[in-house]
Amino acid sequence: MEKITIHTSINASLEEVWKRFTTPADIQNWNAASDDWHTTAASNELHVGGKFNWRMEAKDGSFGFDFWGIYDNIEPHKLIEYTLGDNRKVAVEFEYIGIGTRITETFEAESENPIEMQRFGWQCILDNLKKYVEEN
Repeated sequence: MEKITIHTSINASLEEVWKRFTTPADIQNWNAASDDWHTTAASNELHVGGKFNWRMEAKDGSFGFDFWGIYDNIEPHKLIEYTLGDNRKVAVEFEYIGIGTRITETFEAESENPIEMQRFGWQCILDNLKKYVEEN
């Protein structure tokens, strides 16, 4: 299975980025790949074996899905690893880089959509996190 890696650097402390990445109320504010989508509900049990579930929906109500998984490994302020509901693996690394925080996400690609489409969608979500953290 092919792996895709994306990243961004956020002008904020490691602690602030971690908090905004993992808090359900914050997740609902940044977790969308485009302006015509939003996250209508988010739950997060941030511990090994815990489940997260983010309800993503088109704003026009035409489509929606649950993005969920189970946490495999958590190293606070460093690493989150989880398995998605379709058994794909994801790793999210957090690193303080002196002027902010760098996030690197590596995920196994699914087979339904082109690799570049998947990379673009996940990168847009990460870019929304950057914008949300830096503006709030």
